[in-house]
Amino acid sequence: QVQLVESGGGSGQAGGSLRLSCVGSGYTYRRAYMAWFRQAPGKEREGVAGANDPRNVVYADAVTGRFTISRDDANNALSLDMNSLEPEDSAMYYCAARPQLPTWQGERLGASDFNCWGQGTQVTVSA
Repeated sequence: QVQLVESGGGSGQAGGSLRLSCVGSGYTYRRAYMAWFRQAPGKEREGVAGANDPRNVVYADAVTGRFTISRDDANNALSLDMNSLEPEDSAMYYCAARPQLPTWQGERLGASDFNCWGQGTQVTVSA
């Protein structure tokens, strides 16, 4: 009943920008904690950015200051603006959702806490 679809992946150059989007159906973004994860070959899936609501967000240290997560709850959409891209950003990026937290303390993202996932979109950054 729940479907998340990512788009916007592709190839980019170091120092450039990309925007990833996630659109959901059968799931109400307004009452969900939405997040972006990424996984490179041979590496663990890591949290990139999360948004419990439009104001309470958290970022991984590696992307702080470069990436911005945004919610458009009216359209069940989530975006990730990726700036100052680095080759190390190359990975499969996944949109994910979990029940919304009633209180916010900026907890680190954990993949096991999210129960709804998109199929992923590949991002490749060349030097």
